[in-house]
Amino acid sequence: MKKIDKKDIHPKVFSLYDDYAHNRMERREFIEKLSLYAVGGLTLTSLMSAIMPDYEAIQVPQDNPKLKTETIEYASPNGGGTINAQLSRPKDAKGKLPGIVVVHENRGLNPHIADVGRRAAMAGFISIAPDALTPLGGYPGNDDEGRSMQRKRDRNGMLEDFIAAFEYLKNHPECTGSVGVVGFCFGGWISNMMAVRVPELKAAVPFYGGQPDAEMVPQIQAPLLLHFGELDSRVNAGWPDYEKALKENKKEYEAYFYPNTNHGFHNDTTARYDEEAAKLAWDRTIRFFKERLK
Repeated sequence: MKKIDKKDIHPKVFSLYDDYAHNRMERREFIEKLSLYAVGGLTLTSLMSAIMPDYEAIQVPQDNPKLKTETIEYASPNGGGTINAQLSRPKDAKGKLPGIVVVHENRGLNPHIADVGRRAAMAGFISIAPDALTPLGGYPGNDDEGRSMQRKRDRNGMLEDFIAAFEYLKNHPECTGSVGVVGFCFGGWISNMMAVRVPELKAAVPFYGGQPDAEMVPQIQAPLLLHFGELDSRVNAGWPDYEKALKENKKEYEAYFYPNTNHGFHNDTTARYDEEAAKLAWDRTIRFFKERLK
């Protein structure tokens, strides 16, 4: 199938997908509304192919010879049991490494987020990418089912599981104990909330993530690096109040809005991906972690 140029896709298509991906629209309604934009040579099938994830777009394969990547498990604070996670670090590391918790979107540890975890390892960190769907059997192999499964979990319970991942990584024998977090969408909210909840967190990088309540902001100790898509009106609506609270409480932060980008612009598996913005945001992220996780 011929690949669609993102410029040929009506902006409303990305809004529809955002509603669908965040459980505000059922699949049947999504497809019905999406079909209205299958015009001018675009078919419904080609539109679906463009905006739904294509997990062949992997930058760092799981068997990359430069990395040691494995699946581990750590204790969940939610009534016992364990959480599965990908643990990845450079094979040629000399001594201990600073750590990064990588937090997935609202669909479990899919191949894209696992890839991001390995990218962090390639940059010289030990990374952990947990799967919050572990108590339900783990990421099921496709995002539609993953979203449905994640809706069955309480988000505060999942937050506790990611805080436990921080503790696991901080105390890992190959980690210096200096740990930050990066998360995307739902994971962006988790990153913000970990900054609230974890005094020992050294840095937090939310990508287009929901914000904590203003009264929680005084608890934040970690410096923040926040990335936003300019066209992401849903998430961006909460930023002015959050920024006001950060300023009033003299918190350290940097915030970037990437022009003409949508929610999910860093995810290179869908048509929302913006290569230039994604590269810039990731470069800023790695530089930020290298400065803060010393």
